[in-house]
Amino acid sequence: MFARAITAALLLGTAACASTVAGTGSEAAATPAAGQVSDGQVRWPDVQSRVRRDAAQEARVEAILARMSLEEKVAQTIQPDIASVTPEDMRRYKFGSILNGGNSAPGGTETAPAREWLALADAFWEASMNADWAGEKIPMIWGSDAVHGHTNVVGATIFPHNIGLGAMRNPDLIGKIGEVTAREMAITGIDWDFSPTLAVVRDDRWGRSYEGFSEDPEIVASYAGRMVEGLQGRPGTPGFLGAGKVISSAKHFVGDGGTLNGKDQGDNPSTPEQLRDIHGAGYPPAIEAGVQAIMASFSSVRGEKTTGDRDLLTVALKEDMNFDGFVVGDWNAHGQVPGCSNTSCSAAMNAGLDMFMAPDSWKGLYESTLAQARSGEIPLARLDEAVRRILRVKVRAGMFEKPKPSARPMAGEFNRLGAPEHRAIARQAVRESLVLLKNQNALLPLSPRKTILVAGDGADSIAKQSGGWTITWQGTGISNKDFPNGQSIYGGIAETVKAAGGTATLSVDGSYTAKPDAAIVVFGEEPYAEFVGDRQTLEYSPADKKDLELLRRLQKAGIPVVAVFLSGRPMWVNPEINASDAFVAAFLPGSEGGGVADVLFADAAGKPRYDFKGKLSYSWPKRVDQTPLNRGDADYDPLFAYGYGLTYAAAGNLPRLSEERPAGASAGADGVLFGRGALPPGWSLALREQGGPASPVTGNAGATGTGRLRVAGVDRRAQEDARRLTWNGSGWSAAQILAAQPLDISREANGELSLVVDYLVDRAPTAPVTVGMESATLPIGGILRTAPAGQWATLAVPLRCFARAGVDMSRVATPFSIATAGTLELSISDVRIASAAVPQDRCGQE
Repeated sequence: MFARAITAALLLGTAACASTVAGTGSEAAATPAAGQVSDGQVRWPDVQSRVRRDAAQEARVEAILARMSLEEKVAQTIQPDIASVTPEDMRRYKFGSILNGGNSAPGGTETAPAREWLALADAFWEASMNADWAGEKIPMIWGSDAVHGHTNVVGATIFPHNIGLGAMRNPDLIGKIGEVTAREMAITGIDWDFSPTLAVVRDDRWGRSYEGFSEDPEIVASYAGRMVEGLQGRPGTPGFLGAGKVISSAKHFVGDGGTLNGKDQGDNPSTPEQLRDIHGAGYPPAIEAGVQAIMASFSSVRGEKTTGDRDLLTVALKEDMNFDGFVVGDWNAHGQVPGCSNTSCSAAMNAGLDMFMAPDSWKGLYESTLAQARSGEIPLARLDEAVRRILRVKVRAGMFEKPKPSARPMAGEFNRLGAPEHRAIARQAVRESLVLLKNQNALLPLSPRKTILVAGDGADSIAKQSGGWTITWQGTGISNKDFPNGQSIYGGIAETVKAAGGTATLSVDGSYTAKPDAAIVVFGEEPYAEFVGDRQTLEYSPADKKDLELLRRLQKAGIPVVAVFLSGRPMWVNPEINASDAFVAAFLPGSEGGGVADVLFADAAGKPRYDFKGKLSYSWPKRVDQTPLNRGDADYDPLFAYGYGLTYAAAGNLPRLSEERPAGASAGADGVLFGRGALPPGWSLALREQGGPASPVTGNAGATGTGRLRVAGVDRRAQEDARRLTWNGSGWSAAQILAAQPLDISREANGELSLVVDYLVDRAPTAPVTVGMESATLPIGGILRTAPAGQWATLAVPLRCFARAGVDMSRVATPFSIATAGTLELSISDVRIASAAVPQDRCGQE
């Protein structure tokens, strides 16, 4: 897994509260209550959903099922991604569902307008209804990761990520957020939300930490049912799964927040009791609230992949907890089950998976599943049960009665995307999620009548304040223009200050002509999602220390400094806290930056307009190496404990914090192989001539033995933060980045990540040029020859290209090389493994 492997050398890795509800109603026999043991197995709570079985609906499901062909049954269990399936495929195969993955959108354009989403929903629905069915026509449903608002769609309201919502301690507001999200999804014709995430995060190095409400099951359990009801409606009422509502999925069952070392898709070693009482705490209230789908986790529990674990999917979930909706997989997660591949996995369905998420593997998986059903490898009774569950949810959601998506209530009302009343709820969530960690000498609230300097690269970036899963999978490659209804933090500050007669000036680097009365510096983590965000430590400071230097420079000038820290997790920021007079953990607040200004500034009388309400739902580390760190640990010693959060009435002074780092601790952001002039600790830049050994470069300059290739430090954004490579044309030579130890980036190669290089052609090549990883090389001479002269550009080569060329992606010691035998003068400032924010250059070009 990328981040753990890379961070090892890169600067660039309690009491539970599971609700127990009495009752029965399972398709299986009743089982012992929570805490009892049957056949040596810990049992899960006996939960009664408030969605009662309806005899007429069940009879209808059975009637539909009885008339279906085997091919139609199998197709109901397959969910392709819109990037790899067409309406014509839908008409032919009659799939039960489609999804849009993190980087999938109508026409392949992630910033496609909302009307194109609705039009595509119509096209797929019409294809499913125009297919040649053996019996009754079965409408398809569309699922989407609307995990903090309907964030795949430009113009939608973007709420704080779950880590911030956990700090609110406000279940009522969670319900309202679910309601808004469902309404905005209905506007674009999408039926199903892959939300809420119920992970209880036990190691904040995990790249999905911000998707969890808390490290403690108490908050997760208190929010689970409220979010489900917000999305679906309240069971037993006329509005349940009605107009403006969507199907909800609780995810990822179970234990994804407790993997060893915070490794995404890793192994959770918890005991059965811990798995139930800590990691499973959100599922009983979600099921009680009527959640209709549950997504199985990528991760493993004690070495067994949950997607293929019958004890969890069938016994714990369907029998113990009486869940009668359907279980869907994650993105090709079935392919990780032992004995399976992306295109064949009877083991997952036999374990209890009802719907395969098969984004690009759907055709092969359909064919193999059909063959397995015909042979009996998948028993017909198991297939029928899976289809019965899918049909049950469709009947409950009224899908058989609903017209095409554009003809449904609210559909096409695009003016309601990001509507003022929706944004007001998001802004309230921002205000209540902010956690004040320091307020030296009661600096806050600031007077809006003063002169305020607003600095930092997060100040005027809605993308950065929103984080991953925002328009694009990683939240990268977008700008403020892609948020027509949003407001940056600077925008909110400027609006507030101007209205009061003060002055707010944006200066990202903190420069000024007239000394301001105070400075607000907004900085933090760059957007990321899933395993790309995995880290080895929780130290924030980037390699160039630019944010810390900015804070210190302003503080040294005698300017009161307010730090607003954007992050997807608590981080070790002791130096940054010391360099600030007030420090606010804003987490990832989303599109309503004005909510930050609401709390930072006083009213006309000098009193707070809004007080700080946020309380930490994750413990804040005192030391770089303090992971995992959770309330209830035997050696619990955080800097700020779970539940900490100042108000304006509280004393906000802090003594100076220790800035000592343990020897050998890695630093910086994961994923960067070379950045801002620095290599990871223990790594080296080496130069080679053909037939000769690799010679590490000491310092910023060096050359091969005969001088065929020279390297020198050059400036791009800062002093010598880039390298210029000069080949003299006298023979083949290469520049290589050598890892301290082999990296395992096999998971990244299976995804959408690329080797990304920022470069500037100073002199075009006269011979073929290759970019390489290990011994595999790909041509890039054509790309370099057509690059705009004297301008920085970005090259993105998908990792799968190197995998196809034969690289063992589980052991990569040379993650980057570039070579030619001709003349070439090329500057490089950044080399990283990331989601490409530019069109990928396929597999090279000569």
